[in-house]
Amino acid sequence: MSKPGAFSPYQRFVVALLAFIQFTIILDFMIISPLGAILMPALSITTAQFGLVVSVYAFSAGVSGFLTAGFADRYDRKKLLLFFYAGFTLATLFCGLAPTYPLLLAARMMTGVFGGVLGSIVMAIATDLFPFEMRGRVMGLLQTAFAGSQILGLPAGIFFANRWGWHAPFLMIVTVAVMVGALAFHRLEPVDAHLKLKIDRHPLHHLVQTLTRGDYAVGFLSTALLSIGGFMMMPFGSAFAVNNLGIALGDLPEIYLITGVVSIAFGPLVGRLADRFGKYAIFLFGSAVSTVLVLYYTHMGITPLPWVIVVNTLMFLGIFSRMIPSQALVASIPSPESRGAFMSVGSSLQQIAGGFGSIIAGMIVVQTEEGRIEHFDRLGFIMVGTIFCSAVLMYFVNRVVARKVARHDPAEAALSH
Repeated sequence: MSKPGAFSPYQRFVVALLAFIQFTIILDFMIISPLGAILMPALSITTAQFGLVVSVYAFSAGVSGFLTAGFADRYDRKKLLLFFYAGFTLATLFCGLAPTYPLLLAARMMTGVFGGVLGSIVMAIATDLFPFEMRGRVMGLLQTAFAGSQILGLPAGIFFANRWGWHAPFLMIVTVAVMVGALAFHRLEPVDAHLKLKIDRHPLHHLVQTLTRGDYAVGFLSTALLSIGGFMMMPFGSAFAVNNLGIALGDLPEIYLITGVVSIAFGPLVGRLADRFGKYAIFLFGSAVSTVLVLYYTHMGITPLPWVIVVNTLMFLGIFSRMIPSQALVASIPSPESRGAFMSVGSSLQQIAGGFGSIIAGMIVVQTEEGRIEHFDRLGFIMVGTIFCSAVLMYFVNRVVARKVARHDPAEAALSH
């Protein structure tokens, strides 16, 4: 056993593996956004249709999460991870081979069925294997996958798309996923300590018990709300940068690259600060920074590239300072025997709420004949509203977790050591 506060060699491997899995999942979802400027004219689709491409992933992921929740704690989490990761890889391959808008829509739906559940399994494994006092760091390191997808994935994806067409980035993701999946199969140990705990494992009963626990409700609600703002702004981010801010399509990789480098550097630091000074305190700091930067960014006009990079980077640092501590807090709410179900339901609500966010965004923003994105500032106001509401909800999440940590749950100790 490693001394408190230090990762063992195997724990370092687990964090790295989960981060790479997250990298492929996040990249698969995020790659749609920068491809928007290429996809819409290539497939002759409207902003509303493009919003549907984003939201169909979310809705299928939401349905899949609910259907999986009752079974999520009945099996070794490693086996669940491998099953859904294989399905995710195959579905992403279909995205890379889809020749038309309807087939791409169907492939994105299939990707959501598998990819949406994967995130919850990753979080359940991370929470099972690491104690509360280390989870800020773990979530910070896992979030480097988000930044890594910008540093390596998005620039490479845009480069491949510009050179070989919009199908190429999906085939790139498949290549990486096959290698990561093979590593998980051979080196990840079973994650089955929760199976030793006595619970009602009938799928329907287990799901109902998870849904009806009062202390879980605030976690579900906060998880759903946190995703809405991001889902609304993300799909049209690249189109806004190109058509409203005056950024050349070829300069988008530079923006993502620099933002990602800074985020990778600061993500683990945010996690350490959350463990040291309190996860809710860092969350509030990130909320304040995000509020200011989101309002500023969504009201920008033609802007020089260096200043766009500065603003975009600071905005993402604010978002990271919300994401990392909130994930550490919400993941600490459920008891070990219902953690998989809780994470699956939470992921479903997150995806469904985000799907509605994407649809609403597609109805709010309008692309003019000249390509300009109108009403993007309205999305900024809505996101600020969700930031304020989530700060209130996260206060109650923090109280629930504080009471649980104070009780020193023996089941938690058995799982994470």
